[in-house]
Amino acid sequence: MNTRREAIFIITRWLLNREFPDRIIGDSPDRAFVIDLTYTTIRGYATLRWVLERFIKKMPQGETLATLLLGAAQILLMDDVADHAAVFETVEAAKTTSKKSAGLVNGVLRNIIRSREEILLDLATQPLALRKSHPEALAARWIARFGEEESGRLFDWNNTPAETFISRKPPGDGVSSFELVPRGTRVVDLPGYEEGEFIVQDPATSIAIELLDLKPGLKVLDACAAPGGKTVQIAWRVGDPLTTGGKVLALDLHEERIATIRENLHRTRLEWVEVEQANLMEPINEIREKHAFFDRILLDVPCSNSGVLRRRPDARWRWSLRRMEKLVIAQQKIIAHAAKLLAPGGILVYSTCSLEPEENQELIAAFIKRYSRFKVIRSLERIPTRDGCDGAFACALTHKSDPS
Repeated sequence: MNTRREAIFIITRWLLNREFPDRIIGDSPDRAFVIDLTYTTIRGYATLRWVLERFIKKMPQGETLATLLLGAAQILLMDDVADHAAVFETVEAAKTTSKKSAGLVNGVLRNIIRSREEILLDLATQPLALRKSHPEALAARWIARFGEEESGRLFDWNNTPAETFISRKPPGDGVSSFELVPRGTRVVDLPGYEEGEFIVQDPATSIAIELLDLKPGLKVLDACAAPGGKTVQIAWRVGDPLTTGGKVLALDLHEERIATIRENLHRTRLEWVEVEQANLMEPINEIREKHAFFDRILLDVPCSNSGVLRRRPDARWRWSLRRMEKLVIAQQKIIAHAAKLLAPGGILVYSTCSLEPEENQELIAAFIKRYSRFKVIRSLERIPTRDGCDGAFACALTHKSDPS
């Protein structure tokens, strides 16, 4: 399939059904370029739609809209794509479904090229959220918290293609190290991939592992484990039952995500890790009856993803205050249920890839207030503009008594 044709297909499904683009993109030789086309378009959605509205009275839907957005993205946001290539290849892709649509695409894209200077001057006068293509509500929150200058840098960070890092099994001191993968390199082609010598992971994830204070022989629960990267980090440090007496249990709710965990454990030769399906939104009595208490628990809870909008471009368009409030309710239930599995003197680490205080510091404060036997050992936060990595939050908690 033509690269633009494939990108149009993915963007169309995202527009119509809000499907996750990363789950649709195929593993072709041109995968990197398809990702670039797709993610650049989705990142710039608000800005690009504003541009298209200058030239189209009645905005089309579905595949035609996806094609127009993709063409505008190449012209305005992808400096390495020549204008003539952007127009020709995109129009050719449009012809495969509709000559009428191809004519519209051709005319609009050529008008954008002719009016580019005027468009950019007008865009520069628009509100920051539109200029940087972020949801207005989220932009307002960040401007109030970080100020307009730092928020602008944060928006720019989110609009830059994410880098890929790998992490290898740590040395004796257990400290994670991360290696930057050259842009355009397929991870599966790196030496050691098939042998399971590394996992793909951003440096921001290291704060949760650091706070767990892992040692060989511990009994550890990774309670929201998919896709399994942190599970691997835990297993590397704890060791298997035969060698160190360690035990690792990975839980997740969805079967397809459990399959991903198993795939990562298989590739990294860690099949001894136990994997089970569980709904942490409900009391997990069966887990307690079967496994009793754990020395360490990692809760990398479902969150708004506001710290990883660079890596998950579509997540910005799922963000809303209402959705975040629903997530906070879920997070409160998950930590309350999982806490009952922590052994006295053990450590529970709550973590998110969110920048929002409601999901992080405020949630922990509310939990401590309700469950006074728990106390905070230490918390860490990563802000992309300050730390040069994905946004993340992690807090280590402990208690002295049976939490039942």
